[in-house]
Amino acid sequence: MRKKRMGTTVIAISLLLALLAGCTGSSEPAEPSSTQKTGEDTSAAAKKEISVSILDRGEVAAEEGSYENNRWTRWINDNAPAKVNWIPVPRTQVQQKLNTLIASGAAPDLIWEYDRSYISQLAAQGAIQPVDGYIEKYSTTYKAYLEKHPELKPFLTINGKMYALASVRGQETVANHGIMIRQDWLDKLGLKAPTTVEELLDVARKFKEGDPDGNGSADTVPITFNYNGVQILRAFFFNNENQWYLEDGKLSFGRILDRYTDSLALQKQLFDEGLIDKEYITDTNFQRSLQLWTTGKSGIYLGSWTMGAEFVDLKKNVPEAKVVPLEPVASSYGRNGLYQEVPANMYIAFNAGMKEDKAEAAIQFLDWMLEAGWEPLRIGDPDVHYKLVGEVPQKTDADLFRKEVFYAREYAILNEWDPKPEWFSVMAAQDPISQEQAKLKADGLVTAMKNNYRRDIAYNPDLPEVSQLIATFAPIAQQIEAKIVTGGGALSPQEGMADMRKEWKRLGGENVEKLVQEWYESNKQNLK
Repeated sequence: MRKKRMGTTVIAISLLLALLAGCTGSSEPAEPSSTQKTGEDTSAAAKKEISVSILDRGEVAAEEGSYENNRWTRWINDNAPAKVNWIPVPRTQVQQKLNTLIASGAAPDLIWEYDRSYISQLAAQGAIQPVDGYIEKYSTTYKAYLEKHPELKPFLTINGKMYALASVRGQETVANHGIMIRQDWLDKLGLKAPTTVEELLDVARKFKEGDPDGNGSADTVPITFNYNGVQILRAFFFNNENQWYLEDGKLSFGRILDRYTDSLALQKQLFDEGLIDKEYITDTNFQRSLQLWTTGKSGIYLGSWTMGAEFVDLKKNVPEAKVVPLEPVASSYGRNGLYQEVPANMYIAFNAGMKEDKAEAAIQFLDWMLEAGWEPLRIGDPDVHYKLVGEVPQKTDADLFRKEVFYAREYAILNEWDPKPEWFSVMAAQDPISQEQAKLKADGLVTAMKNNYRRDIAYNPDLPEVSQLIATFAPIAQQIEAKIVTGGGALSPQEGMADMRKEWKRLGGENVEKLVQEWYESNKQNLK
């Protein structure tokens, strides 16, 4: 955290303002107490309006409001130098939704995604505009931040121009995917934590057949997952379907490599043996999978390195459950890390249709967010949601924080949040479940960062031909993959991969590979 605590500063300012202005008599406990702030004129009449996309993860409780209107959107508009209208986009359909908004002319002024390739695609389409000039002309805080973090520049630059702003990820957000396993199930069945793909299969079979939940019936589903699950299976084989890899000095697309065939073979084996939920393909929001885990019917969860509601709900339903993080298992290729992010966090782009007056307001808003706005959105309101223990903000009530603050984290689209594993037990509420969860979180972060994730180049080629090919190829590949995994003997992984390579070639894959290699040779000094 910062040496000068924002929360303490805001309290002092708020008390001073209260003494000067007198008590208003207002009784609105749903608003953060730190809504009063000195500085520039932030009255509604003085502010420009801007719109910003926000990921809808379904986390806003009904009594809190909506992603468009809640205590934190109101707090932002009370304090920020611009009035912000938030445009929710579903987390699992971000790019599809944004594309629809862009095509209809209804896209927000600020568009952001975690995927640099998508931002590059928007730049190639002319849907977003360069931001260099706006930063130089209107920014103070972010301009200085870029000088402090030059490692960001290559990720934000496309064809020599900066098309996005981003802050540097802390370790907590570099780590991403993770595996959790029921240690109490392992203990009950006399098993050790799996370290290889073969051992993982063996443990999953025993979880299926050995009645680990003790209800006298073989009704467990050994492995469940959220939207990270399939990518975790790919990572065992040093592959990600949307990354490019250096093979003998040449860049090759992950989805057509031999290693990808091996990952499909594992996925098919899990499905055929009933070791994953047979309905996982239609469970597009992963609610069924989550229910299996939280009700104690699953023993291995492929998701994130940290468990929030998934852990709390499991403990409420199965108090004796003991969960521990699991290292990624080794395949014949060795042990890969699970997916880890690049240094740049959210890529914030400016809609091509946004005029300069709004761009100025957007830069001022982003400067404010990086300087002052992000911290309450991550830790809440002092004396309501946390108290300081040294420099560490400690939650005062886990349930209250989960309901009133947790969903606010992604409004902080620029931030300097970087908690360390040893903070987690201090930050958490002191009740037993919160402390158990904090230990799991600390162990999960250490485990997630223990093995390096294979990323041969810093970012994927930002060529329109590449983006177009991948966008066209992806749904075709997905159909073939679904047939491989769920079709029984209809299509083997090897046959399916041959079909995918034919489609790749038919769509112009060989020509794109030549363009990608030329791009690599021209840019490899910036790709390390």
